[in-house]
Amino acid sequence: MKLNPFLSYKKADIVILDGRVGKDITDFFERMGIVVIKTRKHEGLYEAVSYHPDMILYPIDSNTVIVSPREYHYYKEILSPYKIKLLKGERELNRNYPDNIAYNVARVGNYCLHNFRYTDEKVKYYMEQLGMELINIKQGYSKCSISIISNKSIITSDKGIEKALKKTGIKILTIEPGHIKLPGLEYGFIGGSTGSVDNKYILFSGDYSSHPDKEKIDDFLNKNGKIPKILSNKKIIDIGSIIPLICI
Repeated sequence: MKLNPFLSYKKADIVILDGRVGKDITDFFERMGIVVIKTRKHEGLYEAVSYHPDMILYPIDSNTVIVSPREYHYYKEILSPYKIKLLKGERELNRNYPDNIAYNVARVGNYCLHNFRYTDEKVKYYMEQLGMELINIKQGYSKCSISIISNKSIITSDKGIEKALKKTGIKILTIEPGHIKLPGLEYGFIGGSTGSVDNKYILFSGDYSSHPDKEKIDDFLNKNGKIPKILSNKKIIDIGSIIPLICI
C-alpha cells in the first residue's frame, strides 16, 4: 500500500474527537468547514479514556488510520464516505496498562516515540516502512504526553521524553505535570488536551490560564511561529488529542 506523507501545510478536512466533547468545541471546527467525527466508547478501556481517539486509533499518514480491532468496522463505515483508508490493528485493547497503550504512539517529525514492547505490530510495521526512527521510551502513554507543536518542537511534562529527545535537535519545553482535567483520574496530559489542524494555530481544549507555566507555553509557541487558540472557556481537559485527517 502506498502511503502519503503528512501534509502539514494543508488544513484538515476531518477531525476525530472524544465523543463526550461539548458543542462549543464541535462548533469551532464546523465553523472552519471541518467535519467532526466523534468516537464511541471502547468497552475494553476504563471510563476516563474510553472515548479517547489517541487510545483507539493511530494515523500512520494524513489519510490512513490503523484502528483497534473491536472498533474497526465502526470507523470504517463512518470514514469510508470521506475516502479515509482504514486498517485493522493487530492488538485488542484491554483495561489495564500496558494492555491499553498499543496505539498511543507519538510522532514528531521523523521520530516515533513509544514503549515499543507494547506497540501494535501493524503500527510498528508501517512506521518502519515510512523510514521513521523508532525511539523506545518507558512512557507508554506517549501521544497523551506530547503536544506536537511542529516537526521540530514539542511540549511535555515527562522528563523521560525530554531526555530521549535531547540529542535529536527537537526543541522541547518541559512543563509542570498536572493542572489539566481528566475526570476519573488525578490529572490529564498536555498532548491529550491539544492538537492542530493547520500550520497557524495550536488548539487547546480549554482555558489553561491557571497553569503555572502558561507564560512559558505562550512564549514557546510564539518562538515557534504558532498561535494558541482556546476552544472552550471551561478549564483545559484531556480529550485524547485532536486527530486531523485529510481527504485526498
